[in-house]
Amino acid sequence: MLLVIDVGNTNMALGVYEGERLRVVWRLTTQASRTVDELGILCRTLFTLEGLEFSAVHAIVIASVVPPLDFALRKMAQVYFHLDPLFVDWSTPTGMPILYENPQEVGADRIADAVAAFAKYGGPCIVVDFGTATTFDAVSARGEYLGGVIAPGITISAEALFERTAKLPRVDIRRPSTIIGRSTIASIQSGLYFGYIGLVDGILARMLDELGPETRVIATGGLAHLIGRASAYIQTLDDNLTLDGLRIIYERCQESRAK
Repeated sequence: MLLVIDVGNTNMALGVYEGERLRVVWRLTTQASRTVDELGILCRTLFTLEGLEFSAVHAIVIASVVPPLDFALRKMAQVYFHLDPLFVDWSTPTGMPILYENPQEVGADRIADAVAAFAKYGGPCIVVDFGTATTFDAVSARGEYLGGVIAPGITISAEALFERTAKLPRVDIRRPSTIIGRSTIASIQSGLYFGYIGLVDGILARMLDELGPETRVIATGGLAHLIGRASAYIQTLDDNLTLDGLRIIYERCQESRAK
């Protein structure tokens, strides 16, 4: 079995693969202060609840955008699984050229998203990942990572509105029944929801002008279903795109070492 871990700023996803089959996914809150033993005990508990054996895990692949957790994750893998994990970054042999001016700046999650999207759906394509930040990543028809766009996530926008105004309340992010709100809460929800769809579709329209109308648009991340279903351009929702990308990258690394 292969254990893949995607560490985001807000959430951490763990997936267990048996071959190409994703056996189970766990989604947890990211806590940068977790210790090696906390992570190890957490993994043991999750495996036990699912009836999985620690000893069956033969490799661990990690994409992390939270550097303070990297040491604890590496040590946890070594102590509890007796494995040295593969941390994905720009230098990992993914089979996808990175055409960023400085490839080191591309996050591991964005690399995994791009690799999985091209492998599963072909190119050209765009991946929209709705996380703490919303990222838009472009892949060429030849499978090259071209670059993209980074925007504040809708949750960041909602929190900023609450924190920077004296009388506006914190609200749940949801689709309102009408664009015209008849209460303060409904008005805020309308502004957040429809305003964010406008941001997403405005960026996608311009990216499609550059890449061409045949470009496929895939969405992933925590709020992909909420926002993606209302977008005029998003065609595919793929909840486990990043995890699939980590699996594909691991397989390509194995092939590279075998040559």
